[in-house]
Amino acid sequence: MTTLTQKLALAAPATATALAWPTAEMLALPEKVLQFGTGVLLRGLPDFMIDEANRQGVFNGRIVVVKSTDGGDATAFDRQDGLYTVSIRGVDDGQPVEENVVCASISRVLSAKSQWAEVLSFAASPDLQVVISNTTEVGIQLVNEDIHLTPPQSFPGKLLAVLYQRFQAFKGDVSRGLVIVPTELIPDNGRKLEAIVLELAHRNDLGSEFIDWLEVANHFCNTLVDRIVPGRPDAATYEQLQADLGYQDELLTVAEAYSLWAIEGGEQVRNILSFHSVARGVVVRPDITMFRELKLRLLNGTHTLSYALAHLMGCTTVREAMDDENLTRFIHNLMLADLLPGIPYAVDEKVGQRFGMQVLDRFRNPYLEHRWLAIAMQGTMKMQMRNVPTLLHYYKQHQAVPHYMALGFAAYLLFMRNTASAPGVGQGEANGQTYAIQDDRAGYFADLWARLSPEELTAAALRNTALWGQDLTRLPGFTNWVSQYLNQLLEEGAPSTLAAFFTKKTAVVNS
Repeated sequence: MTTLTQKLALAAPATATALAWPTAEMLALPEKVLQFGTGVLLRGLPDFMIDEANRQGVFNGRIVVVKSTDGGDATAFDRQDGLYTVSIRGVDDGQPVEENVVCASISRVLSAKSQWAEVLSFAASPDLQVVISNTTEVGIQLVNEDIHLTPPQSFPGKLLAVLYQRFQAFKGDVSRGLVIVPTELIPDNGRKLEAIVLELAHRNDLGSEFIDWLEVANHFCNTLVDRIVPGRPDAATYEQLQADLGYQDELLTVAEAYSLWAIEGGEQVRNILSFHSVARGVVVRPDITMFRELKLRLLNGTHTLSYALAHLMGCTTVREAMDDENLTRFIHNLMLADLLPGIPYAVDEKVGQRFGMQVLDRFRNPYLEHRWLAIAMQGTMKMQMRNVPTLLHYYKQHQAVPHYMALGFAAYLLFMRNTASAPGVGQGEANGQTYAIQDDRAGYFADLWARLSPEELTAAALRNTALWGQDLTRLPGFTNWVSQYLNQLLEEGAPSTLAAFFTKKTAVVNS
């Protein structure tokens, strides 16, 4: 089978199936981006979005990638002239999505270890405007090092070397600064990276003129990225995809349909990152807190308040839960009736509802196997971080019991009924089968279940400020309803309890 290359792409007929090929014009675009990292998230999100904009005549720039680690093989990029296929598989607006795109945004890949001089040469390019990175969560950390090494060890050290080279090449011209867009999954990633780079500049005695230029001419942007990019699929799927495509692609990357790349920046950043105007899922705003809150409260929070009930219902994966009418209804209403109004941040209601519907599409994705027991890991900590602030704000706004949250909490308490076998490890049982609990509070709940009634257990758990940072028994009616739902789950089972929840056999009023 032939390999994906520029020659193959340019020879492909314009009408070739549903496969989106690059044009000769796209392959000749100038290099505007320096990217640290070659991973699948970068290929499936920012690189894909830049390619999408280039196809529409916007941004019109390609990416020089720096491979910083020794692991992995970058020669596939050379063999394929930087081209790779992104296979989009998922659900959008309730409809299945299957798209294949040959991405041409990457022009070349340089090894930091053996081609550092070429990286520094590109740093002086007048076309360069943007730096993107994903060096994992541990990549943004301070390493006390000489940035004149070839190359520096850390990513901040490499970035500082690039910026210093650019400062020297353009003699401190403030119009030649860069927009720096880290995508590492840590809060305030841009601000933290900037602080480390500035500290390194001081430690390397790079001079006040450079440090002034560093602070004035460059934009370090906080970002949030959200897209499931499994990368290369399993062997059977990989072979089938290659057969369907008609060529071999060592870099073939599978990604879900949903995508979000939220970038914090003002008008100058928006103008430089012009791809935001056409690429789906890119937003550039002065404050991206709303998107961080939506992801934390609606996506992650829904997971955390649903995993126990779904598991007790006998569902193994998120996709299975979406095949159950009552569970789907519970998840939908939990998200939009309880969690959205409880977000402790001002959120546009239409934006929130749209985000919620996109979450439901993601949950329905038949191509992803997201297991509830994986979501349940350290569920107590997640409940405190993701859901307790929402619960408190809901009460502040409505002075009423959020019944979907109460039922989800009751199911969580039942899920945590276990026999602790080691610190942070327990064994529960549901539907005649045992399951592993990986939660630092497994032993605590094993003790409660061994000696307390459901009513006593509910009160003891909810008032434990070490778990929640708050005494949740002070929320009017919440303890009573959680206890009622817990007893119902114990006596009738999860399917009957959920069915009764919606047929109003209980006194629920906000379904």
